[in-house]
Amino acid sequence: MTDQPQIANQTPDQIPARDAPQDAGQASAASTPAPDAPKADAPKAAAPEKVELSAEINAEIEAAMADLEAESPDLGKGALAAPAKAALRGPRVVEAGREHRSGKVVSVGPSDVFIEFGPKELGVVDRQQFKEEPPAAGSEIEVVVNRFDNEESIYVCSLPGTVQKADWEMLQVGQVVEARVTGMNKGGLDLEVAGHRAFLPASQVSLDRIEDLSVFVGEKLTCEVQKIERAGRGNIVLSRRDLLKKEREESAGKLRETLQEGDTVEGIVRRIAPFGAFVDVGGVDGLVHISDLAHDRVHMGEKHVEKYLSVGQKIKTQVLKVDWDAGRISLGMKQLQADPFEQAASDVVEGAELSGRVTKILEFGCFIEVSAGVEGLCHISELEWRRVGHPSEVVKEDEVVRCKVLSFDKAARKLSLSIKALKEAPKQQRGNDRNAQVAEEILKETPELRRMREKAKAKTKGGAKSGLGDLGGFGGMGLGDLKL
Repeated sequence: MTDQPQIANQTPDQIPARDAPQDAGQASAASTPAPDAPKADAPKAAAPEKVELSAEINAEIEAAMADLEAESPDLGKGALAAPAKAALRGPRVVEAGREHRSGKVVSVGPSDVFIEFGPKELGVVDRQQFKEEPPAAGSEIEVVVNRFDNEESIYVCSLPGTVQKADWEMLQVGQVVEARVTGMNKGGLDLEVAGHRAFLPASQVSLDRIEDLSVFVGEKLTCEVQKIERAGRGNIVLSRRDLLKKEREESAGKLRETLQEGDTVEGIVRRIAPFGAFVDVGGVDGLVHISDLAHDRVHMGEKHVEKYLSVGQKIKTQVLKVDWDAGRISLGMKQLQADPFEQAASDVVEGAELSGRVTKILEFGCFIEVSAGVEGLCHISELEWRRVGHPSEVVKEDEVVRCKVLSFDKAARKLSLSIKALKEAPKQQRGNDRNAQVAEEILKETPELRRMREKAKAKTKGGAKSGLGDLGGFGGMGLGDLKL
């Protein structure tokens, strides 16, 4: 019985007979029959016991072969003697210290997606990592192997480019990690990743320049590792710019296929300009011009645009025009708002007396807002009954005044107002009094008037003398020489 454990671990060809001779010469003589001896006379003493042991081993071999054939019928029984490693479904590539493998989706559950790399090699991916619908069963996908779960005997995987919890030992350049912003300094942001201090330069925080970086303190940012210094304090340099640029390019590619004029899209205000605001509608920037910002009049200038929008604000806009060749998208906000001229049609009628706020003063008059989004012009001639040199003599900006509607053209969106129409007109002066006042002004003695009077007198005397002389010496005859 002492030899049975050793025999059980050997193949049938390697099992020696129990009664076989131990001497080399005896073994040769016993195993090789004499030339003249018949084959029937060969020794058979150990045959029964040998056959009995081979049956047990053959049963184990048959069971193992059945399992292999069930898993992979193409291997055949010959694989038992020299088992070959099962071929992987995809290449194994190591990038940034992480293993990339391709596999076949075998099952899609409510929370996990299972992938087969080969026989008895399964991986699992969290379904939430798929932004859209998960792949169908039978499709090939590429994943990143994070670790092997010994308890479940399964590879825990993730999609390439997704954020993973960073370990200091496994942290590599090019890895995408999630870091928490702990503070800020003159050059950028201080972050914490894998229990170590990390630095994010201000130029790598966003695609645009951000004046106040303090808004990121306490936030978690998805970053890419650019540099690692394991010696000393173990500083890490991170970047977000390339990740954001890649996301914008992917989104822009989708927008080219789906964005149409007239669509309503959501966006984030990225920059304020004197002539409008640039809005990110998902990878592409569109312009909301001041003329399409609101129904009321928006004047040129950043301070005027900032009354309606601010950087980082989420807004809804309508696509007015798309020109992919020029890279321009025109957006509008007032197109999604109710027209105030339509709402004010019942109140703003000709002859109505309204209260309004002076919004702007110009040389030819002032604009008065009589209701939200409805402005009218009060011409300089309608400010006062007297002559006005400049509107600022009568009204001030943001002043509330009373005015009368002279005309209202809803189609042309024009409203004419008058302030003097609600003021009492001055009394008309009598004609004689007015003429007397004019004569008094004319005859008013002035130095200039005296000089002109003296000059006129001198001219009159000279002209009279010259005329009498001519008459007195007319033809050398006097009055007595004239004959009828």
